Amino acid sequence: MKADPTAQAALLDLQAQDSTLAQLAHRRSTLPEHARIAELQATVHDLDGTRIEADTAVSDLTRDQKKADAEVEQVKTRRTRDEERLNSGAVSNPKDLASLQHELVALERRISTLEDAELEVMEALEQAQTSLSTAESELAVIQVDLEQTVSARDQAVAVIDEQVADAQADRDRLTATVPDDLIALYDKVRAQYGGLGAAALRARRCEGCRLELNGADLRELAAQPEDDVLRCPECSRILVRTPESGL
Repeated sequence: MKADPTAQAALLDLQAQDSTLAQLAHRRSTLPEHARIAELQATVHDLDGTRIEADTAVSDLTRDQKKADAEVEQVKTRRTRDEERLNSGAVSNPKDLASLQHELVALERRISTLEDAELEVMEALEQAQTSLSTAESELAVIQVDLEQTVSARDQAVAVIDEQVADAQADRDRLTATVPDDLIALYDKVRAQYGGLGAAALRARRCEGCRLELNGADLRELAAQPEDDVLRCPECSRILVRTPESGL
């Protein structure tokens, strides 16, 4: 392939812009905020799971407490009714009287049992409410941290994206000065060799593979016309001659 030496030299500037774009893409993808956001999101997920469990427990225990309260009140109401009957003198039959007194004793035991169960539910409910409050507080703190980190990430991304836009604009301007067939070769080589498609030859060394060329290769390159597009005999990248090439 042949191309004007000026167009070949422009490949070095084009390569510099592509290297800058690759560096910016790498910096964008490896911002420390990305890892921190992932960590905070995992923490939010865990804490939200804890919050949901605690909230469910609070709901269940609240329902259990209402049920226990109702049962205690129901038995106490029956006890009050029996006490009123006993104290009114309406029951005079000794057998009925004994039966009523026995029932009152049983009701007292039942009330005691129900109140003990009610107390256990109340204690469990208090613990669940504490767990829920703690989870909600911790979740609120983490969410603030997450929002701040996301904001910092977005700001950093915006700065990088602005730099990318500038570098891309410079690349577009450079591309306009290089023939299409040379651009196509450059892009093909760059895709094959890790993003580096063109390199300068300086002091007999290819700046792409960093190897010094031997005398035979240098003589062969020196014999090529100036408009010939050279390839490095070591790494096959486009080799751009410079005043310091040593040819």
